[in-house]
Amino acid sequence: MEHCECFERYEQKYLLNQEAYNRLRQELEQKMALDQYGVSQIYSVYFDTPDHRMIRNSLDKPTYKEKLRLRSYGCAAAQKPVFLELKKKFGGVVYKRRAEMPLQSAEAYLYHGIYPAERSQVLREVDYLRAFYRELVPTAWIGYTRVALYGLEDPNLRITFDWDLRWRDWDLHLGANTEGNPLLSPELRLMEIKLPGAMPMWMVRLFDALELYPTSFSKYGTAYQESVLQGAVSRRVQVPLPNGTTKGMIVCA
Repeated sequence: MEHCECFERYEQKYLLNQEAYNRLRQELEQKMALDQYGVSQIYSVYFDTPDHRMIRNSLDKPTYKEKLRLRSYGCAAAQKPVFLELKKKFGGVVYKRRAEMPLQSAEAYLYHGIYPAERSQVLREVDYLRAFYRELVPTAWIGYTRVALYGLEDPNLRITFDWDLRWRDWDLHLGANTEGNPLLSPELRLMEIKLPGAMPMWMVRLFDALELYPTSFSKYGTAYQESVLQGAVSRRVQVPLPNGTTKGMIVCA
């Protein structure tokens, strides 16, 4: 049976080098603890229009934006549960709705339009999204390693640290293949603060003392930009000079 969850929260992102990460983890030991999963592997396939309309709009930083993805924790298998996630952001508030279902059912629905036996509000919202954009197809796979912490005083306060980020725009399925191109420098950690409301004062003071400042970073957005850059490079052709030599070839886009 499909299981649905809804989240409403604020999110802030930070990029930390190894030294800043180690210092912060040490300082957080008195306030936060590892969640039940410890270190986990997360893999996602993002869906968009063939011309990447959704992510192009998102990169323009509009008031409202949305993403559709299929996510697994660890390598997925046909009957293993995965999460169909619809993520929206409006006025700085993140709304995430997700439905849990077997990978086989999720792929049948998203890739082939075969509906699960039970319909939920999440699927109805995805149906609306697919009708609005007319065509949604898999466009990027993203994988990474994650450590997640929760607040000892407020379990709804969460911090995640992601590294070994990689992406690909081929083999767009969840499964055994976890290879991809690097998405972030190996010495960096992507930290996300997930807040039910305002940041607690102890965290404000800690981040100020460590000189940590929020940044704008989108995994899918960065993967899309990398894909566009690689496409531009692959379309460049070398044209021999008029004298027939190859030295000092003219490079044309």
